[in-house]
Amino acid sequence: MKKIGVLTSGGDAPGMNAAIRAVVRKAIYHGIEIFGIKNGFQGLIDGNIEKMDTGSVGDIIQRGGTILRSARCDEFKYDQGQNKGIEQMKKFGIEGLIVIGGDGSFRGAQKLTEKGYPCIGIPGTIDNDIAGTDFTIGFDTALNTVIEAIDKIRDTASSHERTFIIEVMGRDAGDLALWAGLADGAESILIPEKQDELDEIIERLRRGQGRGKKHSIIILAEGVGSVFDYADQIKETADLETRVTVLGHIQRGGSPTASDRVLASRLGAQAIDLLLNGQAGKIAGIQNNQLVSHDISEVLAKKHTIDMEMYQLSKELSI
Repeated sequence: MKKIGVLTSGGDAPGMNAAIRAVVRKAIYHGIEIFGIKNGFQGLIDGNIEKMDTGSVGDIIQRGGTILRSARCDEFKYDQGQNKGIEQMKKFGIEGLIVIGGDGSFRGAQKLTEKGYPCIGIPGTIDNDIAGTDFTIGFDTALNTVIEAIDKIRDTASSHERTFIIEVMGRDAGDLALWAGLADGAESILIPEKQDELDEIIERLRRGQGRGKKHSIIILAEGVGSVFDYADQIKETADLETRVTVLGHIQRGGSPTASDRVLASRLGAQAIDLLLNGQAGKIAGIQNNQLVSHDISEVLAKKHTIDMEMYQLSKELSI
């Protein structure tokens, strides 16, 4: 394999640039030409492709976002769009493709592999919702952003003796909410995988009031439902003054943590190794701090699971 392409797709995540850097430099180390594809699969269809060198990825390891940019592309879900992408790869002589993104991005990679163009997926998403890997690129940075925000909100909650409900990202996965809630001592953590009854949440708040607690923090994952509805229900049922904070896209930005930079570098290099070893349709991952790979079809067929022992611990520590 002499020519390889790399693209980022779906939502951006801190550490994607570190992964791009690793892919480019590892490829060049092995004498492979590497091409960057701008704007994800849409850029592949449009032929927005350029050759990269070591200087192309200089001074980017510390930057958030993605220098290759990202875009949603409904057209690539269908044969016509996939075939357009293949024609562009033929034009540039690209023999393999590395896709950095989430499950939607991996479906595109799977389709290209089935059509004869070997792809390797690198999990990059703050949601940490990909099966077959303990962590995804961007999760640790987003988690630290959430924790920093909660720490500041707690100061206001204490000053005004209020209950704050904080919505975090994660789609249908509760990892961000669970890890942030445990790290910040939240009274309640609401996640899609295990939804507490409102009565249980209110009882926990009242127990805190009974021992003189003046404020409370509740973390809600966006996949649970409307944070404003929960706030209204708590106010009406428990007669507690509530405030809502939706952290939003601030969770996606910022310089990646050391953990995300190292993870991205390891997975980026591994992706090149997999292609050079004749592997196709694989996702690079990490489990128990060891690099692993799994078939894309296998990963997409499995549902990401939450650590329920951590969830139980958060309840025990919030008595």
